[in-house]
Amino acid sequence: MKVFVFDLDDTLYEEITFVRSGFQAVACYLGEQFGLNSQEVFSIMWDVLEQEGRGRVFDRVLEHYGVATRRNIRKCLSIYRLHRPDITLSPDADAVLERLAMGGSSIYIVTDGNKVVQYNKIKALGLEERVRKCYITYRYGRHRAKPSPYCFQLIAQTEKVDPSDIVYIGDNPNKDFVGIRPLGYRTIRIRRGHFKDTVKPEEYNADVEVETLDQLFEIMTACDVYQ
Repeated sequence: MKVFVFDLDDTLYEEITFVRSGFQAVACYLGEQFGLNSQEVFSIMWDVLEQEGRGRVFDRVLEHYGVATRRNIRKCLSIYRLHRPDITLSPDADAVLERLAMGGSSIYIVTDGNKVVQYNKIKALGLEERVRKCYITYRYGRHRAKPSPYCFQLIAQTEKVDPSDIVYIGDNPNKDFVGIRPLGYRTIRIRRGHFKDTVKPEEYNADVEVETLDQLFEIMTACDVYQ
């Protein structure tokens, strides 16, 4: 029986929904703290996100209202990171996890990012009860984040299987596959989210690509390597 490892952000759920949830939490705080219209605050943050990206969203909204201090920026960042996210699994992810579990497969998650943030996402999505273990790479040191194969090797050791018995599904060709594919791990790229249209050299690519997780079973049926 194969071992399946999933990335988290933009693989099992839409990461933009976490961003929206975090912005809403920050908007509510700023509304209460400074007597502002929280819906207007949220709209300003969303506009900045679309125009400039994530880097200075909180700086910009605080500047807009004349309350941009380092303390307020840090507070907004803390609320964003620590809030209980309002997120849900993508329908195809929910269905695939259910089908794999019913088939007796071992399921894991390997995700990069802030330890608290990623754990809050995992908890909100109810994944601890649905997979064998969630590996948040930063718990082992940032140098063991993807493309490091470290957490994948831990899974192989735990399951007592070869890398060729492990199938990894992720969305980011910048780091998801380049570190493990040469070692024999089987890799599938799902084309959605922020990196949907990213093009990389061959060594960064996965073995195969899919548009939705529903296609995972078609791939396993069609390709001997996934049998």
